[in-house]
Amino acid sequence: MKRTITIAAATGAAAGLLALTGCSGSSSADSASTVNVVGYSVLEQANAELIKAFGQTDPGKGVAFKESYGASGDQSRAVAAGQDADEVHLSLEPDVTRLVDAGIVAKDWKDNATDGMCSQSIVVMVVKPGNPKHIASWSDLTKPGVGIVTPNPASSGSAKWNLLAAYGSVIADGGSQADAEKYMKAFFGNVAALPDSGRDATTAFTQGTGDVLLSYENEAILARQSGTDFDYVVPDSSILIQNPCALTKDASKPTKAWMDFQKSEEGQKLYAETGYRPLTDVGDVTVEGANDPSHPFPEPAKLLTIEKDFGGWDVANDKFFGDGTDGAPMGILTKLQSSVGQ
Repeated sequence: MKRTITIAAATGAAAGLLALTGCSGSSSADSASTVNVVGYSVLEQANAELIKAFGQTDPGKGVAFKESYGASGDQSRAVAAGQDADEVHLSLEPDVTRLVDAGIVAKDWKDNATDGMCSQSIVVMVVKPGNPKHIASWSDLTKPGVGIVTPNPASSGSAKWNLLAAYGSVIADGGSQADAEKYMKAFFGNVAALPDSGRDATTAFTQGTGDVLLSYENEAILARQSGTDFDYVVPDSSILIQNPCALTKDASKPTKAWMDFQKSEEGQKLYAETGYRPLTDVGDVTVEGANDPSHPFPEPAKLLTIEKDFGGWDVANDKFFGDGTDGAPMGILTKLQSSVGQ
């Protein structure tokens, strides 16, 4: 989805006004005062709130936004192929690494206070109202008759986080790699749908597909804020999802101020209000749609991280998700997914 938003200068009756135009129309601001944001699918509604607030700041007055949202891997490949972008805000680090390799993003993009991250979340299990299948843990997902909905790792970054959380839950409980692979084969055998993106997966689930949806916690909370009727479970073992953001080498002048706002206390609090776990302490925040709005972000008993538990994305992406091209071996999870015909 692509759209253009122009933030009017806060003067008179136009203060804070957002003017939306189709992506084929012309912008009232020239390219020097336009920020092209290319993001992963579930970011769209959260960014809408931040863009409104950014427009009330001095650096944000008169800045236009062009936005494109979709499956993270697809978005990354589109930018590598020439799609305009001033900022990329993607699901996982390899999607930015692709742009570093293409010469679009600087090699030092992580050299900042947040190590290149703009948002974070964890993997949760979304279930139908009342949780009729009594899903409470990862072991419940491989029981007979349980249909799993999770995005396709070939296109979606959120899918990779979901699958690593599932695989890692076995290791976290003391299991071996063989135990984890056995579990994942049964897991893939129960997959009912592999939509292209996290947002598409949520849509499929709410339209009746499957019994459990693996999702970013923020996506589950945001859907409930929007009136979607489902429950979600924070499992005892999950993974910390860290979403990278980076400026392109040719980024327009206001893009740095926009990214600084995203990482600021105000920006992080706004992200928290739409379900993201803040990168820094933002004080007390009430999050409607959370299981407990006044204490919205419970800590799982075991919280895995990509660096500590999987060796970082430089290792994990090939080890688990390699596609077997150029003579490289297929990744562990790619092979298991293929073995059950997914």
